[in-house]
Amino acid sequence: MKFLISWVLRTVPRKYLQRVAHWGARLLGVFYVGNRVVCNICGRHYRKFLPYGRKGRSNALCPGCLSLERHRLIWLFLQQRTDFFQKRHKTLHIAPEYCFLPRFRKLLGSNYVTADLESPLAQIKLDVMNMPLPDNSFEVVFCNHVLEHVADDRQAMRELYRVLKPGGWGILQIPLFHPLPDTTYEDPTITDAAGRERAFGQDDHVRLYGKDYTQRLQEAGFQAQEVWLTRELGAAEVARYALPQDEPVFFVRKPAAG
Repeated sequence: MKFLISWVLRTVPRKYLQRVAHWGARLLGVFYVGNRVVCNICGRHYRKFLPYGRKGRSNALCPGCLSLERHRLIWLFLQQRTDFFQKRHKTLHIAPEYCFLPRFRKLLGSNYVTADLESPLAQIKLDVMNMPLPDNSFEVVFCNHVLEHVADDRQAMRELYRVLKPGGWGILQIPLFHPLPDTTYEDPTITDAAGRERAFGQDDHVRLYGKDYTQRLQEAGFQAQEVWLTRELGAAEVARYALPQDEPVFFVRKPAAG
């Protein structure tokens, strides 16, 4: 199963995979019936989650809603540390994930705006480095596992900061390849797929983030912090939801004074 999923991820372009992946995952979910893990987003139970990733992480993908470890972590963070589910925040979601999309749309209605350069799931097609959106127009922004694909991530961060209202907040996750380097590694001369995979961990990444990621967010203007939610939870809860134990939530806020 790991080999099959890894092959699909490496072979099928993401924009096509996003249209059909949920059907295939639900079919495979029939073989994972059980009660050892539960997805805290869709509420479905399994003996374990599907493997996922180009290297095939075990117990990762929910067959019911396609949530991954990081999505279940974000959902728990939103429930425990924010008022996201209590208010109809004007929200911008870059590269919207399938597991969140219908739930956020139902919660927020017209206050929920999705955008991406090529995803068929998004309402607006745009480049996150140059967004045709007004200043100070959103109360919440989500941009998860996007910045590692962007040619100029600092410019993208500045754009996300620009469209966020003073006092607004966001979650800006990135992939972490441990052990983390002290500083983010970039080399624009590496353009071939094999070279990028060796250097940055994946063939469509253009940088390998280091321990300075929070500092990069702060340099864009954000108040930024790493919230290690899983370190505050019991081992049983972490295992039950199959949460990532080596990943914080990167939480940002735009100062109220602008």
